[in-house]
Amino acid sequence: MSWLSGLREVRPLLHLLVPLCIHWVAEEMTVSVLVDVTTSALCPGDSTCSKAIYINGLQQTIVGIFKMVVLPLLGQLSDEHGRKPLLLFTLSTAIFPFALLVWHQSEEFVYAYYVLRTISNIISQGSIFCITVAYAADVVDESKRAAVFSWITGLLSASHVLGDVLAWFLPEKYIFVVAIVLLTFCPIYLKFFLVETVILAPRNSPKLGWWAKIVDVFQQRYKSMRTAAEVVIFSPTLRGMALVSFFYELGMSGISSVLLYYLKAVFGFNKNQFSQLLMMVGIGSIFSQMLLLPILNPLVGEKVILCSALLASIAYAWLYGLAWAPWVPYLSASFGVIYVLVKPSTYAIISNASGSTNQGKAQTFIAGAQSISDLLSPIGMSPLTSWFLSSNAPFDCKGFSIICASICMIISLCFACLLKPDSSSSNDIEGSPETPLLSDN
Repeated sequence: MSWLSGLREVRPLLHLLVPLCIHWVAEEMTVSVLVDVTTSALCPGDSTCSKAIYINGLQQTIVGIFKMVVLPLLGQLSDEHGRKPLLLFTLSTAIFPFALLVWHQSEEFVYAYYVLRTISNIISQGSIFCITVAYAADVVDESKRAAVFSWITGLLSASHVLGDVLAWFLPEKYIFVVAIVLLTFCPIYLKFFLVETVILAPRNSPKLGWWAKIVDVFQQRYKSMRTAAEVVIFSPTLRGMALVSFFYELGMSGISSVLLYYLKAVFGFNKNQFSQLLMMVGIGSIFSQMLLLPILNPLVGEKVILCSALLASIAYAWLYGLAWAPWVPYLSASFGVIYVLVKPSTYAIISNASGSTNQGKAQTFIAGAQSISDLLSPIGMSPLTSWFLSSNAPFDCKGFSIICASICMIISLCFACLLKPDSSSSNDIEGSPETPLLSDN
């Protein structure tokens, strides 16, 4: 069966996926409790905290600005210097912000947490998964990548479910401690067990002065970034996927940045309800990504799956935005079972349209384009959400900002319908000194 084939292809990635799953568990553990911690520190005694909403929006904006440069840069470095050192670097940055919340959870420490978390997100948010996908593409045959990517995203969902379960049962004072232990374990495991998949050809570097070396580094970065841009711009499929990803992320990131605060303000949800919602999406996602997508992909292809998932994301947004009772968010969350297929189908289309030596460049360049949406969405979502949650709203629709965000997903669906996915190994740049260690191309 297709899903069993995907499982067999995942086996060579064991030493990559074990620490990544632990990392995802640790990060997910903190999601539901952070809303209570930040609200209690910044707005003591209040269920609605406009300050926390604005700070989250500001954080997302800053991250979006820097990710536009950092993500493509990390992708280029992973193609040129190997996947392993970049994974070690990006995974390690997540440890330090939560250490502050273990130390203390006062208002000052929460502000310091936001500063460190912003830096960590600039480096690791999106880049970890993009480099992981590039690593998998080095090892897995092109025809089987969609099934493998669905397994990876399914494991991500399973990790989120386990993280939500731990957050539900663990006392709040232990959650950050356990998270730090798990986050510290991940880079140590990678260091000792992960095998590099990129063999670097020897480079003849003439001896240069320090100023000439600085100029040479900038020239190499410029040349590499120009190459990454050309790979995407000159491919109709990659260019179309950049637009699909941009508008989808513009809507979904805006919703994600305010959703938990919206549910807390409107229905009084707390850590337990947040964990239940996240677990619902996670459990359903495991089924859809590990079993459903590998079976459907050979029958209908990535484009049909992508369009169906985008349609489900629109329904998801509308139900949350128009939620009229506490049970409606649970109904909305059920659509997460389908819309989570946006990511694996996106990665598969991008990977199949990219050359073997440009996997990191293509994935992270498009992820960099997505980061522009992370920059733009809070500018509208944060003030709009705070306005409609306040008593000064022009009309009674507390989820109006979420409905507005759904328009971006509708635009994304329109671009997805125009896609003509192709398979191309011709995007390799001639003279590239890097070659995948394990590749069937």
